Amino acid sequence: MITINHLYKSFDGVEVLTDVNAVFEEGKTNLIIGQSGSGKTVLMKCIVGLLRPDSGELFYGDTNFLTLRKSQQKKLRQKMGMIFQSAALFDSMTVLDNVMFPLNMFSHDTYRDRLRRANACIDRVNLSDATGKYPSELSGGMQKRVAIARSIVLNPRFLFCDEPNSGLDPKTSLVIDDLIHSITQEYNMTTIVNTHDMNSVMAIGEKVIFIHEGVKAWEGTKDTIFTAGNQTLNDFIFASDLFRKVKEVEIMQQEG
Repeated sequence: MITINHLYKSFDGVEVLTDVNAVFEEGKTNLIIGQSGSGKTVLMKCIVGLLRPDSGELFYGDTNFLTLRKSQQKKLRQKMGMIFQSAALFDSMTVLDNVMFPLNMFSHDTYRDRLRRANACIDRVNLSDATGKYPSELSGGMQKRVAIARSIVLNPRFLFCDEPNSGLDPKTSLVIDDLIHSITQEYNMTTIVNTHDMNSVMAIGEKVIFIHEGVKAWEGTKDTIFTAGNQTLNDFIFASDLFRKVKEVEIMQQEG
C-alpha cells in the first residue's frame, strides 16, 4: 500500500499539486487519470522519488519515503518496477538481455538462477519465442510486454506504469491492460497506472483518482465513474463521441 498525505509541489512559484491525499491499494490496479497538464505525471514522479514534494508525506507501507536517507531510498527503489511510456528498452540488447539487466545489476543469484528467472518472466508475457530478438524486430505491443517482463523480474512490491498503452492500437492495449491487471493480482503488488485512456479505466480501474488542475477532484472505481455527478470529470470522460454515446445508452436504459 502507498499513502500520500497533504502533498504539495510547485515549480518557480506555480503550484502544480495542491493538498493531494490518496491511498493506493495493494493487489489492485490504481489509476491516476486527468488531462495533459493536470499534474498526474508530476504526482507519479513524486511518488517514485524522481521529484521531491515541497511538503507532505509519502508512505510505502509504514515507511515515510521522504524521511529516508538516500541509501535507504535506493534500497526501497529495488522493490519498485517501472513500465515507461516508450518501453525504454536497450536497442543493442536482445529481449533476454533486456529482461536480465535488473538481475545483473541488483541480484546476487548465480547466472543460472538469473537466467531461469528472466526466462520465466519472458514466458509469463508470452514471448518465449522472441528471447534472441532485438527491440527493432518487435512490434510496439511486444516491446511493452518485454518492458513488463523486465519490470517484474526482481519480484517488486510496487509497479508503476506511465501511459503503458501510448502508441498502441485498441486491441493491443487491451492485451497490455489485461497483463498488467493479472500480474498485479498474481504478485499482489501495489500498481499505479498513469493514463488518460478511458478504455483502460473501464477495463482495469479497480481504483481511480482524477486529478484536475493539481487537485484530486474525484476518486472511485470504474463501476461508479459514470454516476459520479462531477461535471469536471464528466467533461473529461465524455470528451470522445464513444463515451458520450455510452452514457446516452445508459440513460435510455434507465429511463426504459
